[in-house]
Amino acid sequence: MRKIKDLYLLWCTIHKTLPKAQRYSLGQKIDSTFINLVEATVTAGFLMKSEKIPYVRRGIQKCDTLKVFLLMVWETKAIDNATYIALSERLNEIGKMLGGWNGQLTKQNSPQR
Repeated sequence: MRKIKDLYLLWCTIHKTLPKAQRYSLGQKIDSTFINLVEATVTAGFLMKSEKIPYVRRGIQKCDTLKVFLLMVWETKAIDNATYIALSERLNEIGKMLGGWNGQLTKQNSPQR
């Protein structure tokens, strides 16, 4: 959760510097997707193991969506290479963590043989 929060705080500083065309369209969409990612992971953190999977998977989906949105912002040259790399590397790390969490939950909730 901390890594997601830290990445969102970094995004907030970048969001302010986007050109108006991207700030109020794609930038706003990225912002709301980050908030949805935070909400899904926080919710999963408070649920019983058997109830977490849908929220973790929603977090994975939001993370993957953010990757595409950030790529679009970079391709429109609204952010530079260094900024894109900083954001995407952290987002990839978060995606791996969520994927690991999903794998662990799936294994724990599968029927024993």
